[in-house]
Amino acid sequence: MLLSKIKKKTLSIIDGLEVVDFGFALPYSWVLIEGSGGRTLGVAMTLPEEIQRYVNSIDNISIKEFIERLDSFNVVERTLALAAVNAVSQYYLELSREEINKDVLELLPDDPGKIALIGNMPPIARELRKRGFEVYVFERNPKLWDRDTYSDALEYHLLPDMDVVIASGSCIVNGTLDMLLDRAKNVELFVLTGPTAQLLPEFLRHTIVTHIASMKVVDITKALLGLKLGSFRGFEGGTIKYIIEVP
Repeated sequence: MLLSKIKKKTLSIIDGLEVVDFGFALPYSWVLIEGSGGRTLGVAMTLPEEIQRYVNSIDNISIKEFIERLDSFNVVERTLALAAVNAVSQYYLELSREEINKDVLELLPDDPGKIALIGNMPPIARELRKRGFEVYVFERNPKLWDRDTYSDALEYHLLPDMDVVIASGSCIVNGTLDMLLDRAKNVELFVLTGPTAQLLPEFLRHTIVTHIASMKVVDITKALLGLKLGSFRGFEGGTIKYIIEVP
């Protein structure tokens, strides 16, 4: 399981890092950490449709306690754990000028073939269709379906035929990332995207993921206020977009 490997790698680099604050919230859960190099904020999409009965198994609030639950079958624990992993990732992430303020669509070739969107991302889907590309949109949450959306149950059958995959980072939270990587093994481009995809690219080395397109929080006060107020895009005023290649 990839999450177990990511957990092990993250635990090896958390010395000197402490949890300052955290929140399990809508639309994003978040963890704020601090080390000698300053503070960083990690987020993870909260999926209320996935939540069942929750019994808190965290005894002490610490970065280690959170990260240990990254491969938990409890989605609440897994969400907070991913936010913590993302906070650690952002602490160590270094971006070049060329990687900042880029759009995921810039990665596509002129003739990308069949494109799969994992998670209904209407702005991206509209732009891809506007360009005349063949797009397949998969979504687990029925509330986000439209007439052009496939159930995520069809990912298993259709992904082997895809040439490009653009996957929302929420696939890490809902536990489908391993299946996606296994079934999409024929793709030439696999982009993990969205605020939830703040992982260090080194964590995805030796997988078929080629790029991460995410957001780095540069104004923690502004971003944290937006998160606490529950605004879907409120925290983005304190962030910058980036695209980074997986080594």
